[in-house]
Amino acid sequence: MELVQQFAWIFHIILIILAVMLILCLIRAIIGPRIADRLMAINMISTMVMVIIAILAVVMNEGYLIDICLIYAMISFLAVVVLTKIYTGVYLEARDRRSELKNSEREAVKTDAAESGKGGPDHGIH
Repeated sequence: MELVQQFAWIFHIILIILAVMLILCLIRAIIGPRIADRLMAINMISTMVMVIIAILAVVMNEGYLIDICLIYAMISFLAVVVLTKIYTGVYLEARDRRSELKNSEREAVKTDAAESGKGGPDHGIH
């Protein structure tokens, strides 16, 4: 504990650096541009919050903060898994919708070509 008290300034500098990184990750989560970038930024934010809680537990010499950190880690993991599952489902649904739209466009083009192609090269006078 003496080392923690002697080098408390190092922990304070680390907390400041983590706070700046947390703000940068928050900006990345807001800007995006894709959902995957936002998910990654939120996962990084939750990891940094866990590190901040662990550092505060050491500096303040409070053991219950480690328990809070572990609970936060479990909740964060579940949140990322659920968000990834939702994102994957939305992506697959959009992909299926696009493929159905392309197939219907192809069928429409084939139908139009068959109706207007009666005087084409295959049906012309030989």
